[in-house]
Amino acid sequence: MAKPPRTENDPRFDDTLARLNEIVGKLESGDLPLEDSLALFEEGVGLSRRAQSILEGAQKRIDELLGVDANGQAKTAPFPTEK
Repeated sequence: MAKPPRTENDPRFDDTLARLNEIVGKLESGDLPLEDSLALFEEGVGLSRRAQSILEGAQKRIDELLGVDANGQAKTAPFPTEK
């Protein structure tokens, strides 16, 4: 299964995580008005969901490459023999 090409609008995991860490730092400072804090929190929730989605996609790709089924078990098949 081929992975669709990444577009410029698709943030990279590292960029998503960096922005999320930046937001956490600002929220932890406690120096923001409530409205700004809520806006940052909302952005952070979206980024967190995006990061989780990226990780799940990566796990699926790894499972495909390693031959793991939906239950996490290795896929097996009889080894073909020459006659």
